[in-house]
Amino acid sequence: MTAYRRLVVVLGATGLIGSQVAALLADRDIRLRLVASREPPRLTGRAETETAAADLTAQDQVASAVAGADAVFHLVARHDGARAWRVAEGDDTGERVNVGILIDVLAAIRRARPVVVFAGSTSQSGAAGRIDGTEPDRPASLYDRQKLAAETALMRATSDGLVRGVSVRLPTVYGCRPDGAERGVVSAMVRRALTGEPLQMWGDGRMKRDLLHARDAAGALVAALDHAGTLAGRHWVVGTGRPVPVATLFGLVARTVGEHTGRRPVPLRSVPPPAHATSGDFLDVEIDASRFTAVTGWSPRVELDEGLAETVANALRPSLAPCCTSTR
Repeated sequence: MTAYRRLVVVLGATGLIGSQVAALLADRDIRLRLVASREPPRLTGRAETETAAADLTAQDQVASAVAGADAVFHLVARHDGARAWRVAEGDDTGERVNVGILIDVLAAIRRARPVVVFAGSTSQSGAAGRIDGTEPDRPASLYDRQKLAAETALMRATSDGLVRGVSVRLPTVYGCRPDGAERGVVSAMVRRALTGEPLQMWGDGRMKRDLLHARDAAGALVAALDHAGTLAGRHWVVGTGRPVPVATLFGLVARTVGEHTGRRPVPLRSVPPPAHATSGDFLDVEIDASRFTAVTGWSPRVELDEGLAETVANALRPSLAPCCTSTR
């Protein structure tokens, strides 16, 4: 008799984080279903892999995507790519993607208490300073309120015994997508520097951010699956614990691009904050992931200078070249 191989579904498998999660899982003895808005590339490895393109805003396609799943990674999010991780007021699609899809996932999965790993955001708390996951939640942006609503639904389903839900709240994640699409402030600044444009920072750029490479974010999410029995029923924050001021980050981007192109680093410029800025944009953030590490043994491995060099090198590749994806 053939041994049962559990089915793990990755929703958002072509994204910045999803592509890295898929690469890590491809080397496991599982059945792996990769789902995205366009059909994901097939991966080689021990896993028996299937791929599917789906419009997850359609309830029936959500049900098909997660049918038979023993575990689901929910890595789908709606945000304004031009304005990083935020949603424009009145964007009904944002509510549907950031909240509605998870509600549909919870309604569709039928196996006994499957694991659902949700990619949340450390900004959901609205807190400043050192964050360890015990802070009360006071989200400042619409995006964070939507992420919190989805997470709350997942925790309620866990309390009801329907699933084993784990929310991993991520800080600013950077790296490269397989399709080369820009996502987040780091990629946007790399592209600006490559075209010779000054890097514009809001105010003096002193606010600190905890930057986590996409490979390390993926490692934390997979660790959450492996330790779901202990982690289920609450959220956990992850990060490097080594925040840097935005001005320092932008200076590193400019210098790294200069090193790769042989050009003088582009200058930094201070500009007034735009109208869509929220109070959370000006808070210092330092993530204390010790609680998550104590359970899982996870720790970040990619240093910021290494990750930035890799991101810049990928941005200089021809558009059809493969992205930097690791199965370490």
